[in-house]
Amino acid sequence: MDPKWAYLLSRLAIGLSFFGHGLVRLPKLAGFSGWMVGQFSKSYLPDTLIIPFSYILPFAEFIAGFMIILGLFTRQGLLLAGVISLALIFGTTMIENWDALPSQLIHVAFLSVLLAYIPHNSYAVDNIFKK
Repeated sequence: MDPKWAYLLSRLAIGLSFFGHGLVRLPKLAGFSGWMVGQFSKSYLPDTLIIPFSYILPFAEFIAGFMIILGLFTRQGLLLAGVISLALIFGTTMIENWDALPSQLIHVAFLSVLLAYIPHNSYAVDNIFKK
């Protein structure tokens, strides 16, 4: 497979994951926030940290996914997704949800590979601005 097409396929896959996570949570922000507060009720993290994070997370996922799908400010979108993933990994370990950890680590692996091979990001909106 052509590296440019392989990059596009991988970029779209990870972008859709973040975009979809954000998209389904946006219409039910209060419910999502309540669920997240409940998940962290027995952790060391205070509600004053969890509540704002739970309202910001869906927007951040949606924006990162949108940027990655379009290939618009791809590097920044990938880095945003990476920061989101690291925050989620930290939260996952705080509530000992070990079943969710492999999926989050796979996301970080995808993001890392995409960042490392960003010169192959040929089919992207970013390239319109380079001209």
